[in-house]
Amino acid sequence: MTLNGEANDSSPRGPALERWRLLAVTLGAQRRGLALATAVGLGWSAAKVAIPQLTRLAIDRGVDGGGSLLAWTVLIAAVGIAIGTFTAFRRYYAFREARWTETRLRERLFDHVMSLHIGYHDRAQTGQLMSRASSDLTMLQMFVVMVPITIANLAMMTAAVAILVSTDALLAVVALLPLPLVMITATRFSKRIHPTLMDVQAEQAELATVVEESVAGVRVVKGFGAEETRSRRVEHEADDIQTASLRAARIRGKFLPLVEGLPQLGLIAVLGIGGHRAIDGHLTIGQLVAFTTYITLLIAPLRMTGLTVAWGQRAGVALERINEVLSTVPRIADPAEPESLPVRRAGEPVGRVEMHGVRFGYDPAQPVLQGFDLVVPAGGSVALVGGTGSGKSTVARLLVRFYEPQAGTISVDGVPIDRLRLHDLRRAVGIVFEDTLLFHDTVAANIAFACPDAEPPQIEQAARLAGAHDFITRLPEGYATLIGERGFSLSGGQRQRIAIARAILADPRVLVLDDATSAVDPSKEHEIREAMRTVMDGRTTFVIAHRPGTIALADSVVFISGGVVAAAGTHDHLVATNADYRSVLAAMSTRAAALEGDDVADDSRAATVGD
Repeated sequence: MTLNGEANDSSPRGPALERWRLLAVTLGAQRRGLALATAVGLGWSAAKVAIPQLTRLAIDRGVDGGGSLLAWTVLIAAVGIAIGTFTAFRRYYAFREARWTETRLRERLFDHVMSLHIGYHDRAQTGQLMSRASSDLTMLQMFVVMVPITIANLAMMTAAVAILVSTDALLAVVALLPLPLVMITATRFSKRIHPTLMDVQAEQAELATVVEESVAGVRVVKGFGAEETRSRRVEHEADDIQTASLRAARIRGKFLPLVEGLPQLGLIAVLGIGGHRAIDGHLTIGQLVAFTTYITLLIAPLRMTGLTVAWGQRAGVALERINEVLSTVPRIADPAEPESLPVRRAGEPVGRVEMHGVRFGYDPAQPVLQGFDLVVPAGGSVALVGGTGSGKSTVARLLVRFYEPQAGTISVDGVPIDRLRLHDLRRAVGIVFEDTLLFHDTVAANIAFACPDAEPPQIEQAARLAGAHDFITRLPEGYATLIGERGFSLSGGQRQRIAIARAILADPRVLVLDDATSAVDPSKEHEIREAMRTVMDGRTTFVIAHRPGTIALADSVVFISGGVVAAAGTHDHLVATNADYRSVLAAMSTRAAALEGDDVADDSRAATVGD
């Protein structure tokens, strides 16, 4: 299953060997820690194997031989203390290395997800990604815990079998006869449980997606009174998990009793046959006791081996799902030999943008832009105007390489943007989206998001330029006020002004305002218009707007229609000469009037933040 429920060339599923190679590489980076955990485990195994031998000697020499039991008792107690000590350290080191593996893979997964192109995120489900970064990695962590423990168990089993064979080969064969059946049962169990566990984890991811969407969209859910609908959806997904989990439980119920019960047959055989051999004098009482102890000692490791096989299957599923993400190759990445933008010189404007013959469609068969040409001089400003779906925002997204054009070139200050490092390009082009996202942090931290080392005066200056300083100072703790999740504790206009301040502080060569004033109450818009004019002065700016007052901030207007520049000039000139332009403005004005009703809440709303 891919993240969006369908196969695609950007999310391949690698073979089984590939997913285990991912784990092998990760474990290889911590081989010293795993070696230490294994060494401690082997010490535990040696002590466990020694106990039956010491018990045999205590019986044969201390009881039957008339020797002193005190020395053997003290020695057995000392080994018991050693077992307890080794057990503590074995578990500590095993969990330490497992947590290290989980942490490194989670960091790697997050970094890779952040590096993936926007097109991937358009299709991927957030809940699916969260499931891979949480429950799948937890499954993997629990399996890694078992690695040094299983090695210690296998070493103990090997030593125990060797001692049994050397003590009485015939009796050892009888005692160990059920072991091949155990291995066959474990193998069949492994094959049966794998697809079922894959279904369980996939269903858990689906549930996570529904919950995440419901919580993130709680205002929409409540606004439409759809709580019961979402509850039924959650119930449906939870029932699917229950069904898949019960199917897995039935498989475990069928196979695990055999894995645990078959070794008991060996113990019964030892007591029956070994008892007669002891009576006949072929075995000492101490050897018989040691023999039965070793058989009992083998039961727990065999059970753990069965559990390890089960955890291995779940880890395999988790690795497959994690590797599905990690094996996705970003379609947009840094060039092999990146170039740099020209150095800024004092007094010289920068940020010249050129777009030539740009063709792009989210679906290549349905292009949004077709042969799009646009040149914006350094320090100039242009307003992009067009009907819904005309490609205004697409221009902004192409400018920061969220997407790659199917044809044509885009350059900033003479350097093609596909020759720049993504980090350099996106620091050079600052963009403020219509859908403003603020983080659950302080106002100051949100403004300084791209420049975390910015000083308070710099943050305040950016806020002043964005027209946000006055309402920020009225918040309960000013710039230190904690904003709620996604910034919904502020009005739409306040959120956008903070977003504009965030872009200003980054000091980009090119500033894109993608309908950035749409949520500002018209009665408040004039308060930031002059500030915006100051910000735009001398800085290359793209203004995507639907209000004439905001459009007028730009030096010129580009009217987009049919995927090309249909007309260009000043706002007044286009109003006077282009009927299509006037029609689009009328439609946008109607839309703006509808939106204004949603922005009646003014800056005083922020006074309740933190209450």
